Amino acid sequence: MTPDTPIAADSGTEALAEAPAPACVMTFNATEASGAGGIAGDVATIAAMGAHALPVVTSVVMRDTAEVFDHHALDPEVIVEQARGVLEDVTIAAWKVGYLGSAEGVSAVAEVLSDYPDVPLVAYMPNLSWVDEDEQQAYLDAFRELVLPQTEVLVGSHQTLTDFLLPEWDADRPASPRELAGAASEHGTRFVLVTSVPLPDQFLDNVLASAQGAITGEKFERFEVSFVGAGDTLSAALAALLAAGSELHMAVGESLAFLDQALDAGFRPGMGNVIPDRFFWALPPGEENEEGEAGTEGGPGEDDIPGTRHIH
Repeated sequence: MTPDTPIAADSGTEALAEAPAPACVMTFNATEASGAGGIAGDVATIAAMGAHALPVVTSVVMRDTAEVFDHHALDPEVIVEQARGVLEDVTIAAWKVGYLGSAEGVSAVAEVLSDYPDVPLVAYMPNLSWVDEDEQQAYLDAFRELVLPQTEVLVGSHQTLTDFLLPEWDADRPASPRELAGAASEHGTRFVLVTSVPLPDQFLDNVLASAQGAITGEKFERFEVSFVGAGDTLSAALAALLAAGSELHMAVGESLAFLDQALDAGFRPGMGNVIPDRFFWALPPGEENEEGEAGTEGGPGEDDIPGTRHIH
């Protein structure tokens, strides 16, 4: 064969070229080297759900599997340039928003989102107790004003969403998912997916709700395992399923089932906390994690509740 010899088209190559591309999900989130959550968790989850991730880095978080040490927000223009470069080339089917780094980062991302109003947005609200108080308040105010009006589904733990949406709540009972959804709807958000809703028995509820009431959900048993990265996993899975065309209530059920199995197969890569295994389904029979390791969550997107298995 010479360099000029024509190469016959391979039938497998032709089939590959004609195969439909997976749905594309653009995710805005922090990068952090533990791989527990953030962009790494989003990419793994979206791939596991059969979609293609378009990751846009918003900040750099220095952490291990146990705790956060520091964080540095990226320049808002750098965030926008990452997103715009891909959006001019690729058609996206859903957004996932995680930690955006700063109030300025929130504003920059919200401006990008506003140019694509028909693309469904899943926004994850993490626990930001590790962020400086003034910086945290500015971030939450910007998120409330600029991102919530564009959000289809807001995901977060019961405690985090209560603090965010109903900061003056002082009733003797916990706010219901419907009440949280009502508060979110005042800012334009259609639905909330509230996780770790406390129940009187040994369970925690996870409920999709609108201002009209609860729609669907699933209970998780409370036991002595907790994870880091669960909230990013759940919200990324939901975004991927919506991108693939699933109806919302079906997508919520499937994403909760996916998370439950990822938590069951969770592993501890270091000396800190346990990470969900997003590729549990790829393990050969008999190789699933059976250690039942316990951990305590912490860092971006986590609520520290030792002695429970919960999502947030």
